[in-house]
Amino acid sequence: MISYFSFKLLKNNSFRTICCLIGILSISLGTLTYGQAADSPLKNLHQSHPRLLLLSGEEQDILKSFNRNPDWKNLHLAILAECDQLNDVSPVERIKIGRRLLDKSREALRRIFQLSYAYRTTGEVKYLQRAEKEMLAIAAFEDWNPTHFLDVAEMTMAMAIGYDWLFDQLSDDSKMKIRTAIIEKGINPSFDDKYNGFLKAHHNWNQVCNAGMTFGALAIAENEPELAASVISRAVKSIPLAMKTSYEPDGAYPEGFSYWGYGTSFNVLFNSAVEKALGTDFGLSAAPGFLKTAGFMENIVGTTGMAHNWGDSGLNEGLSPAMFWFAEKTNDASLLWSQKEYLKKIEKNAVKNRLLPAALIWGAKINTKAIKAPKSLLWYGQGPNPVAFMRSSWTDKNAIFVGFKTGSPSVNHAHMDVGSFVIDALGERWAMDFGSQNYNSLETAGVDLWNRSQKSQRWEVFRLNNMAHNTLTFGNQLQDVKGYAQIDAVSAKAEKLFAVSDLTELYKGEILSAKRGISILNKTAVLIQDEIKANANATTLRWNWLTGADVKIIDDKTVELSKNGKKMRLKLEVSSDFKIKEWSTKPTHSYDAENPGTQFVGIEVALPANESVTIKALLSENSAQIPATKLSDWK
Repeated sequence: MISYFSFKLLKNNSFRTICCLIGILSISLGTLTYGQAADSPLKNLHQSHPRLLLLSGEEQDILKSFNRNPDWKNLHLAILAECDQLNDVSPVERIKIGRRLLDKSREALRRIFQLSYAYRTTGEVKYLQRAEKEMLAIAAFEDWNPTHFLDVAEMTMAMAIGYDWLFDQLSDDSKMKIRTAIIEKGINPSFDDKYNGFLKAHHNWNQVCNAGMTFGALAIAENEPELAASVISRAVKSIPLAMKTSYEPDGAYPEGFSYWGYGTSFNVLFNSAVEKALGTDFGLSAAPGFLKTAGFMENIVGTTGMAHNWGDSGLNEGLSPAMFWFAEKTNDASLLWSQKEYLKKIEKNAVKNRLLPAALIWGAKINTKAIKAPKSLLWYGQGPNPVAFMRSSWTDKNAIFVGFKTGSPSVNHAHMDVGSFVIDALGERWAMDFGSQNYNSLETAGVDLWNRSQKSQRWEVFRLNNMAHNTLTFGNQLQDVKGYAQIDAVSAKAEKLFAVSDLTELYKGEILSAKRGISILNKTAVLIQDEIKANANATTLRWNWLTGADVKIIDDKTVELSKNGKKMRLKLEVSSDFKIKEWSTKPTHSYDAENPGTQFVGIEVALPANESVTIKALLSENSAQIPATKLSDWK
């Protein structure tokens, strides 16, 4: 059965796309009735609209939750207020920033998702009309920028939600225009090899793009069943590539905090959408490490409310709808300990979250008043970028938090930060990470940003190499891109939380061995201990600490850090001659971002050939005693 869509492909598209069409048609061989083939992913498709995320009538469950939990009502009212503000705002325009249309796609998703939610929960026609106006404007775009396919994926998801959720109220003409745009500007380009590299990707692009295409396919499935079946079958085969790399074995997401919020949220949207519309998530939620990854996201946020922002990450993203899905799936409300705080005080910028209605879809049944703090003070995970997070308390705002990052610079969005750490105490961050620099600012300057080879210009960017992180540098050399370190030992005992990692592979040819351990001692101090052995070549060791605090060198072994009227002392003990130094964080290139209010403090040590050195640094309020134990005794 060749549909109008199939005819247009045969008439207008390339030989490559025709080959894709043969695969599409083969899925439905043996049946003339849409959705009935035994092996078709559409065999149990929910026949009517809406079918994405929230079926007809299920919005009533959300509204009923307001009586039990005013937090949800406040979130609901915030969405309605934002939608009212949109009435006087022009629809999204096709204006690119550099090579990306992504900010417009994200704004379209935010608007259409929230407006559609507002209409479904209130029945007020103004929200329907405003969403329709937005979708028709987007449908008229010349394209959705397939050369940067994330843009297409998010735009397709936006249009799919609006089309599906408002289906019965949209005019036939509007439905035709929106549906045609979803197919021709969203799904069709995903069958072109120039644009569909995401299908083989092992990172967030795979998750986001497959989710966007699947939302589009589910929305128009009754009109283009062969196309929809092909898109969904393809996604079910492709997404495990990213899930394996991103979550096995323990759920530690290798691209860090911000990209967890991106890739994982869209993975959850995919799982939730197919489960609701097709009655199955194809076993994807049971993938190794996937349900454990909510622990990664919860524990990566420190006691200051800021995340451990290693790699290309930011510090804070507020409410995470995906965390409510994980809490419901695992029946573990303690995963929402931090989310509860965000929900209690819905701020103006909360409505800037383009996935916000999903928090109500997945979380309205959860009684947020009953959420209790997690029990464990330590969380760690292996994988491509192993991490350990530890804290002295979940309930004390002044508690100590340590994030310790190992892994490899070769991972997508990684920096040369293996062995680095951040530290919170007294409600302040004392050891920090710069996080990411705006990509467009580097791309427009001609920086070869996405090449991760050893000699790439990427590593000349100030914020990205090891000299700008809380780690070790030998002879001013870069860490080895192919090097890898894991978490080798941990302790979850409250009196001595710790993690240890062998960093040797990051410094091949420079030293014989390098090991680092980080520990919270008796809930009052943080110890960083490094044990290093030189090879046959003498070298210079730089031990670095990046801070936003004021730095005062008290004596040859002590540094005082001051911030917002609070003080901590960094006491150093080295088994060799050393000198405490300060370094500027002023960038080295015109394309580098400025780093105001920050500075480096640390030590330099001359490391003779074949000699060993031990460095111990203790951060505390009162210059506590440094333990005499070796890393081999950390058991």
